[in-house]
Amino acid sequence: MTETLFDVETEFDRQLDRLVEMGYPALAELPESAFRDLVAPLRAQAVKGAQGLPAPTDARVPFLLVITRDLIAVEARLELTTLVGKRKPGFVDHHYAEDDLPRFNPIKELEVPAGPAYLLFDVDRGEEFRNLAPAVALDGMTAQGRLPLTIDEGLAFITLYPAALASNKCFSLVGSRCGDKRVPALWISQGAPKLGWCWYGNPHTWLGSASARPERVGLD
Repeated sequence: MTETLFDVETEFDRQLDRLVEMGYPALAELPESAFRDLVAPLRAQAVKGAQGLPAPTDARVPFLLVITRDLIAVEARLELTTLVGKRKPGFVDHHYAEDDLPRFNPIKELEVPAGPAYLLFDVDRGEEFRNLAPAVALDGMTAQGRLPLTIDEGLAFITLYPAALASNKCFSLVGSRCGDKRVPALWISQGAPKLGWCWYGNPHTWLGSASARPERVGLD
């Protein structure tokens, strides 16, 4: 069976339009035109990096336009997310202490571009790693030549593709750590997306570990 391809430029425009419609320019304290101009240089890079990749599915997408915490705080972006067909906004688990989230930074294996936005390619929510501890999942994805997602990238995933977060198909974000044994994760609670954390060595039957191609393309 031949995989269905897609128009990369159209998909880039869809992702950007969705961010605008959700209110990202206002959160970034930018006019809509300035927000669009800010990320516009990534359009050509998306076309270059995503050519030949299959069309998006609920589980795997060819690329993500990632907005970082340098531009908009995690909590503000999370509150704009919802589950498919639901209206309750996403929220942060109360087990995160005050000012805890900024301590979770990309692990050293990732080369995350500096700045307000970048592209991530061939993103998968990691169902194959369900019921495996994040530590084991990290070894598995590394063996495949892939690397884990960060908090910013996980938020981009469920913002641009809300169906990526579904019952028993939630995922850890092993790419963000703060020096202890906690691993951030996105799952469903009270009918809404929830950013919580689990332990690096603990498996969960409903929790996989999301991954992507190693290369990330920034604005520079």
